[in-house]
Amino acid sequence: MKTSLIALAFATSATMTSAQTIPESVTEPVTITFYNYNLASAGNGADATNKMIAEFEAANPNVTVKGVPVPPQDIATRLQADLVAGQPIDLVQMPFAALGFAAENLGAVALEDIVSEAELAGHFEGMVPNGLELGKLDGKTYGLAYTFSTPVLFYNADIFREVGLDPENPPATWEALKAAGDQIKATTDYLPLATGIYGPTALDWLMQGVIASNGGAVINADRTKMTFAEPEAIEAVEMLRSLAQAGITRNLGITAQMEGMAAGNTAMYLQTSAIQGYLVKGAEDNFELRAAAMPAFGDKPVKPSNSGSALSLHSTDPAKQRAAWELMKFLTSKRGYTIITSEIGYLPLRPEIVEDPEYLGEWVKDHPLLQPNLAQLKNLAPYVPLPGPNYLQIGISMMDAMEMATFGEDDDVKATLTEAQERTQRLMP
Repeated sequence: MKTSLIALAFATSATMTSAQTIPESVTEPVTITFYNYNLASAGNGADATNKMIAEFEAANPNVTVKGVPVPPQDIATRLQADLVAGQPIDLVQMPFAALGFAAENLGAVALEDIVSEAELAGHFEGMVPNGLELGKLDGKTYGLAYTFSTPVLFYNADIFREVGLDPENPPATWEALKAAGDQIKATTDYLPLATGIYGPTALDWLMQGVIASNGGAVINADRTKMTFAEPEAIEAVEMLRSLAQAGITRNLGITAQMEGMAAGNTAMYLQTSAIQGYLVKGAEDNFELRAAAMPAFGDKPVKPSNSGSALSLHSTDPAKQRAAWELMKFLTSKRGYTIITSEIGYLPLRPEIVEDPEYLGEWVKDHPLLQPNLAQLKNLAPYVPLPGPNYLQIGISMMDAMEMATFGEDDDVKATLTEAQERTQRLMP
């Protein structure tokens, strides 16, 4: 089946590459599928995504969008299965980590092959150039940058005041965070810190930023050698282990972490800004929610990585390709990013709307939580996708080892990571 699937994918890709420019508009009723991981999470933008789809359909009466909720870690396997089953796959919210695999094996279409140069240039104007680059492979756009965020340290200002910490000066370093965590743990029953670093949907995006901030990397620059057992990475994981050993953080599931912070039972939460909307709802009339940048290792510069996704187009039918492209344009328009930022928490990849009163201008004045996320863009260390068809297995194996090194009984972090690095290296292309 694997051989047949690969053959099918390459044949599909070849057909798409030779396709003619799509029609100028959608003139007949058409239905397209939209595989979307925000739809699979009530706390991570399902309502906002459905709102955008409804607005798009109202403005494009010939297009019906069938949303397909799929968790991000299941995207590749679900697409593989549906390709084999002959299910229509038109548009996908593709995690950046899976984009290379989608282009090479799942029939993702380069926009330059079906959309005119002028139309592409017109839509790309005003978008963050670094964001657009994340969706390019070999000089072509296989994914249109869509949702994008950096890790933010959310914190409960009421808990800070209760234990004598200054909410105007949240921890800027991991050392300061540990000291604050010790103070919270010593005087209350609140969980001092939750993080989105580990968990079945976490993958390695946040950990890449933690390790990069200590001068390391999980993989080398040309993506040929795993490096997460190098001294800088080991030191970063040892820091996390020290927090676990002190009882400052616990190995909780993603849902439990989100719910604990939203309910006011957790003091600090390092996680993607994409959960901002969920936390804001929980904090309303409950506690004061604030946000700060990701902590630093001493005086080393913070280098947050990015989470998020691109929109990849997979349809072979010209009419559906046009419909999917129109939806892509709406989702990444000024209106689309106004909803994405204000109701989910992702960064607006059209910066001009931040000060435009027609879009986010007034909202930003009343929602300072966005500012740390925006400020971190200048120090961004872009997420590095793991290579080859085993990319997901490599990432899971690496993160399982780091989780064990952080929360397990064995104190030898170096040995745990070294063994995992040797194992994952054998899975590299």
